[in-house]
Amino acid sequence: MSMLRRLIYFSTAAVFIFSLMVGCTTERSHLKKTEIAKKPSLEENENITFTTNKSEQSYKESLINSHGKTISERIKVPEGYERVKVQRGSFAEFLRNLPLKPHGAKVKYYNGEEKPNDVYAAVIDMDVGPRDLQQCADAVIRLYSEYLYKNKQYDRIHFNFTNGFRADFKKWMQGYRIKVEGNRAYWIKATGYDDSYECFRKYLDMVFAYAGTLSLSREMQKIPLSDLQIGDVFLKGSDPGHCAIVVDVAQNPKTGEKIFLLAQSYMPAQDIHILKNPANDDDNPWYSINFGDVLITPEWQFTKDQVYRFGE
Repeated sequence: MSMLRRLIYFSTAAVFIFSLMVGCTTERSHLKKTEIAKKPSLEENENITFTTNKSEQSYKESLINSHGKTISERIKVPEGYERVKVQRGSFAEFLRNLPLKPHGAKVKYYNGEEKPNDVYAAVIDMDVGPRDLQQCADAVIRLYSEYLYKNKQYDRIHFNFTNGFRADFKKWMQGYRIKVEGNRAYWIKATGYDDSYECFRKYLDMVFAYAGTLSLSREMQKIPLSDLQIGDVFLKGSDPGHCAIVVDVAQNPKTGEKIFLLAQSYMPAQDIHILKNPANDDDNPWYSINFGDVLITPEWQFTKDQVYRFGE
């Protein structure tokens, strides 16, 4: 092997190993490495992406309707596919009809800076917040919680911290707040009853600070890929880890093949966005369920056994 080839080989290997280390992590550098440590304020290394060859399949027209205001209006299904039916008022219906920012809008970080990587087909119209909190797992928690809050299912809004502490929004509504000391968390009575949206967002910020992909993987139920539905999550629960949520599903009635759309946030905290599929042209963000053993997204790889679902 020539010296030049050796340099290329070792450089490529180093980039791949480093990319696996840059996931959504749950620790700040100035805190001890306890399971309940807060999230970091790390700069995102967005020059590292997973890429693959473009699909040979092409379409007669773009699947992007620039005038569409929701996911279902903006992103059309490929010829031969139909969107799966969903129950009225369900989480699936909520996700499919999430509002989008105007076509061409850029993903912004919590501090107003633009995300440099062009890995998204659309941007969900939902605030990020002024702090570096709404990262990977937090985006999934945010979407599920927004659905439950909208439908006043307050008793179902609860998430665990990485140390196992359960944070219930219903208790938060009653005026209790969570105090964290080292690896210990507990409730204290601090104020009166409040079920306002502002109160709800403060609760979520607390959850974002102390929950992550690891705690989320312990709460959700693992499911087979063949049973994939809207609202399911591709999730690598570790430190570092990452996740992306299925926001729409379509199916070919003749072959039975399912295709799906993915949404994510990343580091630092940023707008939740619909991912492009690096295997397709830019106007086709759909992923096929027949991806083999590894699902390649622009900024992460998942295996086919890393699919989870929220319990009832």
